[in-house]
Amino acid sequence: MEIGTIISLTAYFLVMLGIGLYAFKNSTEDSSGYLLGGRQLGPAVTALSAGASDMSGWMVMGLPGAMYLSGLANIWIGVGLVVGAYINYLIVAPRLRAYTEIAKDSITLPEFFENRFEDKTRLLRIVSSIVIIVFFTVYTSSGVVGGGKLFESSFGLSYELGLYVTAGVVVTYTLFGGFLAVSMTDFVQGCIMFIALVLVPFVIIFDFGGISAISETISGLSSTHMDLLAGTTALGIISSLAWGLGYFGQPHIIVRFMAIRSIKDIKTARRIGMSWMIVALAGAIATGFFGFAYVAKHGTEMGDPETIFIVLSQVLFHPLIAGFMLAAILAAIMSTVSSQLLVTSSSLTEDVYKAFVNKEASEKQLVLMGRICVVLVALLAIGMAYDRDSSILNIVSNAWAGFGAAFGPLIVFGLYWKRMTFAGALSGIVVGASTVLIWIYAPITVGEQSLSNFIYEIVPGVALSSIAIVVVSLMGDEPSDEMKSMFELMVKRVREES
Repeated sequence: MEIGTIISLTAYFLVMLGIGLYAFKNSTEDSSGYLLGGRQLGPAVTALSAGASDMSGWMVMGLPGAMYLSGLANIWIGVGLVVGAYINYLIVAPRLRAYTEIAKDSITLPEFFENRFEDKTRLLRIVSSIVIIVFFTVYTSSGVVGGGKLFESSFGLSYELGLYVTAGVVVTYTLFGGFLAVSMTDFVQGCIMFIALVLVPFVIIFDFGGISAISETISGLSSTHMDLLAGTTALGIISSLAWGLGYFGQPHIIVRFMAIRSIKDIKTARRIGMSWMIVALAGAIATGFFGFAYVAKHGTEMGDPETIFIVLSQVLFHPLIAGFMLAAILAAIMSTVSSQLLVTSSSLTEDVYKAFVNKEASEKQLVLMGRICVVLVALLAIGMAYDRDSSILNIVSNAWAGFGAAFGPLIVFGLYWKRMTFAGALSGIVVGASTVLIWIYAPITVGEQSLSNFIYEIVPGVALSSIAIVVVSLMGDEPSDEMKSMFELMVKRVREES
C-alpha cells in the first residue's frame, strides 16, 4: 500500500477517534445524554447524520456493484429511497419529535411505544426490543463485512483482520462518546462520502470525454445495461420502489428526529438531507454504471463487483487522494455501524436491563451498561461476518425489510390515528416481522421462484402489518381519555411549532 494512502487513512482514523474523545468530554453522563444527545442536535448534523447512518457501505459498495452487474434496471431502488426519505421527513419527523417528548420523554422507540399505548404488560416493549436486537445485529454485520472486504481487496490484508479493525475503531468512539460522538462523526463522514461519490464519476467522464462516449461504450458491451426494464417485471419494479417504505421504521434513522433541537429545525434538516441524498445516490449509481465502461475500456482487473468503487479509487487517483476515497468507504461503513450499535445498545440498556433487570439502576450504571452492550453487539456482529461470501446488498435488504414491516406501519398509524390501541400495535409488530421472516426463509416457491425473488418481502410485510393494526384496534375498546389527550397535545404542539 502506498505511503500516501496510509497517511490519508491514518488521518481519518485519528479524526474519528478525536471526535469520540471530544464527545466524551462534552456529553452529559446520564442515559439521555449518552443515548440521545440531550435532544440538542442542530439541523445540519441531524440531516447528514441521518443520511450517513442510512446509506452505509451499501451505497458505496452494494449499489455500485449492482449497477456494475445489471445496469440501469437497479436505478428503481434509488428512486424509491429518495421518495421514501422525503415523505419520512414530512410526515414522521415533526410528530415523532413532539410525541416522544410528550410521552414521558421517551428516549428509545420501545419506550415510546410503551408510553404511547399505555402498555401495562410491557409486552410491546419486550417484543419491539427483540426485533431491534435481532435485526440490528444482522444489519451491523453487513457493515463489518464491508470493512473486511475493503481491507482484503485494497490493503492485501486478511478479511478477518479487516473485520476487527473496522469494528474496533467504531466501538472505540461509540463506547466513549455515545450519541454525540456518533452524530458528529456521521456529519464528517457524510461530507467525505459526498465528495468521493461526486469525484469518481466526474473523473471517469473526463477520461471518456463526455457521457455520450460512456453510453456508446456501454451499449457496445451490453444490450441490457442501458435498459431501465431489463430483466425485471412490474413486480420487480414495485419491489425496488418499495425500499422507500422502509424509512418509516428504521430506528437508526428516525432516532435523529427524536434528537433534533426543535420541530422548526426539521424543515432545514429536510432540505439539507434530501440535497445530500440525491447527489450522493446519483454518484453511487454513476460509479457502478460508468465503472462498467471504464473497466472494459482499460482492461482493469475486476473480481467482486461490490468492490468497483475500491478498484476505481486505486486506478484513478494519486495514492494520497486514493486514501481519501478509501476513507469514504470506511466512513459509509462506520457511520451506519456506529448508529446501529448505539440503537441496539440503547434497547438492551433501557428496554431490557433497566426495565426488567435493575429498575433502580443509577445513571452511571446505565451508561456503563450501554458501553458494555456496544462491545457485546459488536463481537456478535463480527462473528456473523465471518461468512466472507455474504452479500452486503442482501443482508441490508433483509434487515431493512424487517424494520420497515415491523415498525413502519406502527409508527405512522401511531402518529396519525388516535383510535389505535395497544393490541393493534403489538399485532402490527408481530405480523410485520413474522411475514418478513417467513418470506425470506419459508421453503415456498411461486413459479419456481422463492417468495423473496417473487416480490420484496417488505411489500407483504407492510401490507399485512397495516391490516393487523387496523382490524385489531377496531375490534378492541377505544383508547383511554389520557391517551387521546396526549395525542391531541402532540398535534397541537406540531401545529404551533412548525
